[in-house]
Amino acid sequence: TLALLAEVPYRDLRVVDIGRNAGTSPATFYQYFPDVEAAVLALTEAMVDEGRRTLRDLVTEPDWESPEAARALADGFLAFFEEHQSLLRVVDLVALEGDQRFRAQRIRLLNGVFLALHELAYQAHSAGRTAPGVEPGGAAAVLTTMLAHVSAHQPGYEAWGVAREALAATMAAVIDWSVRGA
Repeated sequence: TLALLAEVPYRDLRVVDIGRNAGTSPATFYQYFPDVEAAVLALTEAMVDEGRRTLRDLVTEPDWESPEAARALADGFLAFFEEHQSLLRVVDLVALEGDQRFRAQRIRLLNGVFLALHELAYQAHSAGRTAPGVEPGGAAAVLTTMLAHVSAHQPGYEAWGVAREALAATMAAVIDWSVRGA
């Protein structure tokens, strides 16, 4: 299913194609999943289980006294979204259509990042290192959204001539300013 998502639009994915690609029959597929959507949701849950720790650790593990932490966060997000592009594209599509199961998975993926960035922004705010009016919750929300949205649309930006390096460097600068006041 995951391999086919990289080649076939989600709405065109059929059980017969998944069975053929897996070297089995549709009947075998139906022993495990009632439909394509259930299979994609299972893939999403597995990706989110791994990804939420990976992405949160990009915020919680580095020493934020250095601007390299912000760059590692930007690079890590870009790499994660690039690796899981086909599945994350489906999550965004179905969540935007109102499916609460996929929306909940997207929230699970990004919630730890938001909370960790909120703590960093709070520390910077408390130390007086941020601009007046920049509140920790707002900073964390904007940074989380920026990281996810820019990372999800990286191929489109590259098609417009914006290199990955420029995306990473710019996101890192915004992150650094927001959480270190630098």
